[in-house]
Amino acid sequence: MSARPFAFLFLSGVFRVVVIVPLIFFVGCGEPTTEHPVTAERIINADSEPGNWLSHGRTYDEQRFSPLTQINDGNVADLGLAWHFDIDTTRAMEATPLIADGVMYVTAAWSVLYALDASTGTPLWKYDPQVPKSWSTYACCDVPNRGAALWGDMVYVATLDGYLAAVDAATGTEVWKVDTIDRQAPFTITGAPRVVKGKVIIGNGGAEYGVRGFVSAFDAETGELIWKTYIVPGNPADGFESDALRMAADTWSGEWWTMGGGGTAWDSFAYDPELDLLYVGTGNGSPWNREVRSPGGGDNLFLSSILALRPDTGEYVWHYQTTPGDTWDYTATQHMILADIDFGGGVRKVLMQAPKNGFFYVLDRQTGKLISADAYVPLNWASHVDLDTGRPVELEGARYEQNYKVIFPSSWGGHNWHPMSYSPHTGLVYIPLLGQAETFANSKEFAFIENHLNLGLDFEESSKVTPEELAEHPEIAVRISAWDPVARKEVFRIDSGSAWNAGVLSTAGNLVFQGEASGEFAAYAADSGEQLWSTYANTGIMAPPVTFEVDGEQYVTVVGGWGIFMGMFEGDPTADESRDAIGRVLTYKLGAKATLPRATAETRPLPELPDIETTVEQIGHGAVLYGARCAWCHGVNARGTGSVADLRYATEETHAIWTAIVLDGAYVPRGMPVFGEVLTEQEALAIQAYVLDEARQLRR
Repeated sequence: MSARPFAFLFLSGVFRVVVIVPLIFFVGCGEPTTEHPVTAERIINADSEPGNWLSHGRTYDEQRFSPLTQINDGNVADLGLAWHFDIDTTRAMEATPLIADGVMYVTAAWSVLYALDASTGTPLWKYDPQVPKSWSTYACCDVPNRGAALWGDMVYVATLDGYLAAVDAATGTEVWKVDTIDRQAPFTITGAPRVVKGKVIIGNGGAEYGVRGFVSAFDAETGELIWKTYIVPGNPADGFESDALRMAADTWSGEWWTMGGGGTAWDSFAYDPELDLLYVGTGNGSPWNREVRSPGGGDNLFLSSILALRPDTGEYVWHYQTTPGDTWDYTATQHMILADIDFGGGVRKVLMQAPKNGFFYVLDRQTGKLISADAYVPLNWASHVDLDTGRPVELEGARYEQNYKVIFPSSWGGHNWHPMSYSPHTGLVYIPLLGQAETFANSKEFAFIENHLNLGLDFEESSKVTPEELAEHPEIAVRISAWDPVARKEVFRIDSGSAWNAGVLSTAGNLVFQGEASGEFAAYAADSGEQLWSTYANTGIMAPPVTFEVDGEQYVTVVGGWGIFMGMFEGDPTADESRDAIGRVLTYKLGAKATLPRATAETRPLPELPDIETTVEQIGHGAVLYGARCAWCHGVNARGTGSVADLRYATEETHAIWTAIVLDGAYVPRGMPVFGEVLTEQEALAIQAYVLDEARQLRR
């Protein structure tokens, strides 16, 4: 994506049981087995059965490293497609599959869960929680699901609309389903649950829309709520749920609780059984901009932090805040890895994270003390992290209080949700990098609106940025940065043709696997970065790969699917002969010869456009409004996403009811938000004028 002279949106209790009849199908002769239930002992001792992938990161330490060696740097060139399973969706696919005793459990868009025969791809059952399409209006970043959890004889999936469901692993029958959000819109869940000591742990998203984040633990057998830990303080007049939140309230100002506060734990968790500590990565503020969220300043604990909690109670133990007073959407929800590493003075138990803000952190995971923090991408908001205080040293003007500021990295971050991997064989962390700048400007007339995007940014002011200013911060197209946490530096990098890359797997076969938005899936030598093998999925890839073994044969699986960031911003792939906008599970093994269907590369006819007069001024105003409200789903320059409508192809009939769709909610059942509270009729028509101008350019 080329730099453009205007700012875009980057996105990145009460116990209740609801009984809903799931949709289930049975195909094929095989059925999942629960003869060997998943237990804490099995997950803790995962290396004793490396053929399975029982937890989100394979192990509780989330290293995403496999001891399997049958596929290695000497024979990976012989890898071929064993099977593929297509999923009827054009929306984002981000799941980490789980494999237990020959059965694969994988989630798809809209929180749908599948069980497949891991060696053949034969579908065994499907569980559809029937998420209402209208709930997508609260999802900042499409409708993906990053995976399920296994425990006992059940599979657990959290749904976009805030439920947690337990499903029988053998049949796909729903056992229980609980409401984790007390039906408080606009919460969403896209992350994978974890099960620790018989408790299903889950967080949520929604900080951009005005929520107060929390983490919950539910009894794995019954679904009963065991504990709920809020991440940011609420209204002091109501008292505080813990001493930790009372302490945190001293770092806030104004009436932040009226805007939610944010801090949602929408992705990353890790667990240390020896220390009995659960680690939680927390998110951005609500709104993003601290000037409107907490106008008197302050660190705003526990935003953009790593929290250590007691898994039995949710009790606070320690925290480390990566971005005090975050104002750039620099979440710390990114993948956390636990490892025992010798730094020269003995082995230390560490936690490693490369959050959005561009620094790679190594913490003592017992105490939370900072060991090191070094920039892993170029950045211009801070010069370094002071190792004595643990705080970043910010650069003048980075907070954009007075003037717009081009910031690197953007709110997408130097690294986003895509999991990294640590290989104890090479001692390297493999980080999937991002690299783009973003223009921020302070909104001096901000008004909070419930259930709508509330960033606290001035997009009119941001649009004044020039191409020359953006060009000073060129994009980084890097697939992987191989980072040495002991030497505190990058050892090598693997360049890329895309600015958005998928999660990573490393193996004892001296291999690193990763996909790309372009659809390429490749293997590299873990010690050098040399590319050893590649193939194409005929769809984009964002999800992280896994590897497993069935009947003595090693397999590698990755989930493909268009949507979310690059799907949104690269545009509709339907005219691209190398990929379709389709969900797809792909599994490879040595010597396999299966093939994929050719991408359709369909040509879409151009509809007749309405005879509506537009002005240059109206189009320009519409461009700014579109960038602020519409580009996130409908793509830059209205060029479509492959998963959400390409507005350049809107028909005369659609244009005839434009304001009914945009302002009155005519398409809410299809997932289209209502903008009547945030846009006037004149503004909606200005957006229409901009869309028409882009559509007319197709015909020139």
